[in-house]
Amino acid sequence: MNRLFVVGLGLIGASIAQASRNSRQYTEVVGLDQCLDSAHQAVEMGVVDRYLRSFDDLAREFSKDDVLMVAVPSLAFVDVFRALKPCVAKGGVITDAASVKGAVVEAAQKAWGQLPSRFVPGHPIAGSEKSGVTAVNPLLFANRRVIVTPLANTEPEALSKVLALWQGVGAEVIEMDVVTHDRVLGATSHLPHAIAYSLVDTLANDSANEDIFKYAAGGFKDFTRIASSDPTMWHDIMIANREAVLEAIDLFANNLDRLRAAVDQGDSEAIFSIFTRAREAREQFLQIEQQGSAAKEV
Repeated sequence: MNRLFVVGLGLIGASIAQASRNSRQYTEVVGLDQCLDSAHQAVEMGVVDRYLRSFDDLAREFSKDDVLMVAVPSLAFVDVFRALKPCVAKGGVITDAASVKGAVVEAAQKAWGQLPSRFVPGHPIAGSEKSGVTAVNPLLFANRRVIVTPLANTEPEALSKVLALWQGVGAEVIEMDVVTHDRVLGATSHLPHAIAYSLVDTLANDSANEDIFKYAAGGFKDFTRIASSDPTMWHDIMIANREAVLEAIDLFANNLDRLRAAVDQGDSEAIFSIFTRAREAREQFLQIEQQGSAAKEV
């Protein structure tokens, strides 16, 4: 038997489960969620073949030929990993989908007392502002990047199984070390969410917020869409990746101060330079993205 067990049937976990089930690369996809109603719903929706009721049930079933995916909020990993400790001895592959890899590795060390050679941290660069099993999207990872952060002692065969999992759902997989991952994602993903949440919160507390939201243009809606994401998940990410997030926020705050000073002083040249550099950087990003898509098609 080559089964996939998924712990946590929210948007990411459910999407991994259903996409893997659709790809038929596993003989069975089994779910486990702390909310039994969600687990039951996952079966009814065809997200998983069946679900387990407890970590004890998972420990009894998990074997060396299986893959275990953990898709829970970042701050829940220590408790979940402790519950999964009996599975470590079974020799199967254990991976995850958390946005902060340093915190996950620390949680594994704390819960298991070691970093198993068949433990392969990973992170799909895909998501949605929607959450829960009902937000499942089996195409969520198609043509999207997934970062895996194998550790110094990671077995090649375990890494191969995790690569196969993600490639099987249509993702492009790249490898990166844990520290670099958290620094890069702190700037490109965690900072934009922090800014979006802060902006909406700021405007919501403005005495004239009714008019502000009433007359907000499409740009405001596009920019703040991610502020509709699950607050629990993003609270955990901010805490778990604290240092990288603070570094990114400080960098942004310094640049925003420079823009404020330019506006305050009526420095047209400085304002124009900032906006021009930003536009050029954005266009360069789009070109890189398009080149990547073209390479995949070839």
